[in-house]
Amino acid sequence: MNPDTISTIAQETVWVALKLMGPILLSSLAVGLVVSMFQAATSIQEQTLTFIPKLATIIVGLMIAGPGMLQMLIDYFQQLMREIPHLIG
Repeated sequence: MNPDTISTIAQETVWVALKLMGPILLSSLAVGLVVSMFQAATSIQEQTLTFIPKLATIIVGLMIAGPGMLQMLIDYFQQLMREIPHLIG
């Protein structure tokens, strides 16, 4: 196993992690932005007001995209397991 192989595996792992986290984080960011604009417009400065909508968005996002995300993670893990003989030898 050479440094190029390790670098490639690390890069693929980062891309899979970004694909898994990206949609959930972006939706949470969008909801946070909308709630912040609402707070600024109404002068309501309640800290817990942003928490519940973000949490609900994350839960709904995981319910919708969760099975696909799990399948992507399983596929990546299986690919890594299949490549072990080639990586070692």
